[in-house]
Amino acid sequence: MKKRRKIRVNKYNRYKKNHRNSRNYNDPVYKSWRRSIYRRDKHQCQWPGCKCKKRLNAHHIMTWSKYPSLRFDKNNGITLCYAHHNEIRGKEECYVKMFHEIIIRKLKEKE
Repeated sequence: MKKRRKIRVNKYNRYKKNHRNSRNYNDPVYKSWRRSIYRRDKHQCQWPGCKCKKRLNAHHIMTWSKYPSLRFDKNNGITLCYAHHNEIRGKEECYVKMFHEIIIRKLKEKE
């Protein structure tokens, strides 16, 4: 009898790499997306009042798993420091409007 492999879930309910919604952090498209988010945000956390430039994360505003069509959309990403990224974990929907306003303001400044 063949053994079934279990898919283990870590404490944030993220599946291991063999799950269909998992990220390949070495994927060139994903790396390019992440770099473009950091570049646009000048390698600084975009949380209001935070000026952190270390331990940065490119955060998907509309979540990776629920919105696969937006995974590599530059307007769906924002740079957050490790602390703020962890602070919003599990509460992402509460911050969508705030993050979109920050992105819109950045795009208007660019014009």
